[in-house]
This record gives sequence, structure tokens and C-alpha cells, in this order.
Amino acid sequence: MRKTLKSIALEYGSIAVVVYLGIFALVIVGFWAAIRFGWSPDSTAANVGAWTAAYLATKVTQPLRIVATVAVTPMVARIFNRRGSAPPSGGSPASRPDGA
Repeated sequence: MRKTLKSIALEYGSIAVVVYLGIFALVIVGFWAAIRFGWSPDSTAANVGAWTAAYLATKVTQPLRIVATVAVTPMVARIFNRRGSAPPSGGSPASRPDGA
């Protein structure tokens, strides 16, 4: 799995980082909201604060977040490349023969 994440990071660069951090933010805020608004886990993590418990739950889900990043990043890159919002994976525009 680590090799796949590394290859995704090399191929898609900053898009992969943004996707991973976006998924991380959604998961930690989701866990925080669930803990804060009524769901209480049956563990000692519930006693150390909602953010700490949310962070610990988020760390437990890291393998799932990595799989989601590997699955979602190519789709996000296609969307950004279609809109012209991201550099193509082939390098900077100056390095391409057509100069575009």
C-alpha cells in the first residue's frame, strides 16, 4: 500500500496532497461532531476531550483514508486538468514541445 501511495504522490503531486488532507479534515471534523453531539465511544479516549478522541479515531482510520486517496486522486486530477486548473502530469507548460 505504501508503494501505491508513493507512486500516486509522484504522479499527481500537490493534487494528491490536497486530496489526502481534504479527506483527513472531513474525517476528523466528522468524528469531532459525532463525539461532541452525542455519540460517546466506550473507551478512555472519551474522557480526554472531543478533539483528542476525534484525532485518535482519525488515526485508526488512516489505512482507509490512504485507500480513499489512491482511489479518488486520479478522478480529481482529471477534473482539474479538464478545467485547466492544474498543471498536466507531464511537467510545466514550458517543457512541452507545443509551448502551451
